[in-house]
Amino acid sequence: MSSNQLVLPAVLLGLANHAMFHHYPPKNAHYPLLALALQPPLLVFARSTLSFGSVITTGAIFLASLTASIVAYRLSPWHPLAHIPGPMLAKVSKLWGVSLLIRGNRHLVLKKLHEKHGDFVRIGPNEVSVVHAEAIRSVLGTSGFQKGPFYEPFSDPQLPTKSLLNLRSDAHANRRKIWNRGMSTDSLKDYEGILAKRISIMLSQFDKFANEGTKVDLSAWCSYLTFDFMGDMAFGGGFEMLRDGEDRDGIFSIIKIGIKATAIFAQIPWIAPTVDITPGLNDVMNRLRRFGLSSAQNRVKSGPKEHKDLWYHLMDEDGHEKVKPTLPEVLVDGILAIVAGSDTSAFALSYFFWCMMTNPAIYARVKAEVDAVYPDPESILGSEKHGELKFLTACLQESLRLFPPVPTGGAREIPAGDAKLIAGKLIPEHTQVCLPAYVIHRSPKHFFPAPDKFDPDRWLRNGSANSEILNQGVLLTFSYGAANCAAKHLAWRELIMATSALVRRYDMRFVDPKGKAGAKWDETLGDIYVTETGKLMVEVSAR
Repeated sequence: MSSNQLVLPAVLLGLANHAMFHHYPPKNAHYPLLALALQPPLLVFARSTLSFGSVITTGAIFLASLTASIVAYRLSPWHPLAHIPGPMLAKVSKLWGVSLLIRGNRHLVLKKLHEKHGDFVRIGPNEVSVVHAEAIRSVLGTSGFQKGPFYEPFSDPQLPTKSLLNLRSDAHANRRKIWNRGMSTDSLKDYEGILAKRISIMLSQFDKFANEGTKVDLSAWCSYLTFDFMGDMAFGGGFEMLRDGEDRDGIFSIIKIGIKATAIFAQIPWIAPTVDITPGLNDVMNRLRRFGLSSAQNRVKSGPKEHKDLWYHLMDEDGHEKVKPTLPEVLVDGILAIVAGSDTSAFALSYFFWCMMTNPAIYARVKAEVDAVYPDPESILGSEKHGELKFLTACLQESLRLFPPVPTGGAREIPAGDAKLIAGKLIPEHTQVCLPAYVIHRSPKHFFPAPDKFDPDRWLRNGSANSEILNQGVLLTFSYGAANCAAKHLAWRELIMATSALVRRYDMRFVDPKGKAGAKWDETLGDIYVTETGKLMVEVSAR
């Protein structure tokens, strides 16, 4: 049989594969890739004498047919999302989204797309980005949607359980109940001693920098503070980045790489299981596993702590649960606490001080307020007077609004069986729905006037000025609804205590005399699911 006689069978085989993948999406890459590789030679063997040339030709026709069928369908008016505008490349392939994460500009691109197309933008073959206020309750509220395939790569396939981030329905509610005990008012009070100890170490180091005139990468030191603190909370300590002044073991760097890699895999989640079993490609995950296991084993060996930590509650050491959590469950949640709690809080601290240094008049007002509330700087490591720091809190709210630590986030999935009405638009089943906080927070529909301007006074006016809009219901800094950030109140306590202590004790300014490089630091920020930052070099002087 000639190669020409194999053309039609190869084309039909490509179309059949598209139909199969459409109805049965792959769970991993290795089996589908193996199947795709085997089909052309098997087709040639079944219909003619097997030869290398005929296999190559048939394989090329087969793949061309498969690709053309997929592209044509995704761009066709018959696609369920054809009525949603968006970039052509985004409609065709998730590789468009991968490229944004690699460049770190996903938040900026989505903002421009929504400014062009409105509240709904198609950002993937089966994904929609929505910035309408009504969508937040529909997607994230009590009767909202479950987390979609985006979150699957955030689970470790080699562990028998998932972290709070990946659990759904009753399993999420049960684990969240334990987390809520660990984040109760009494528990937060227990944690203050742990936090105060870490901030004191940071202040001691900054005293040296101030005396010696040392230039400081503030972004790195904020990371050291939050990582050491969350390490104390999740595993009873053992991390001394503040003391060492560096990430000596490279763990923070590994976490950064792991987050970026996972965010990329989340765009094409069926690749993650294949990467995890491929030697050489799974080195980062293996190091994170060893780090988590070693930390958990050390915490078990060390026994009860002087202060109750988060581990105490996650492990149910006070005996509230009929069925005690298993060590793997506490292990994955401990790693979640460190990864989610340290990176996001570190960025929030860094961005707050950048906003201060780029707005000297506002910085002066914050200093005056902190000085008035804490005339004795030695009394600052407590939360009793946090409620009096109204302007500092407004500055934190505004900096978190302008650049939330998770700028565009993950996607929820429309459940099978029925389309859902979101902000007046019918979205079909299995569609992934993204609510990009960075874009929503900077929309003039929700914050007006000057939504891109750092204006903390808008929180004190509370929308009372004529024509001013302050829609607090769309804030997604800590997500929304039942699955919002479990550690929200701990994060606020950490942010207020750390910022007030540093403001009370030091003046900070950009290293470059005219402040040009420092003033452009926000241009180094990247969206890799969480925010990636460049160095924020500052000079510190005692007040």
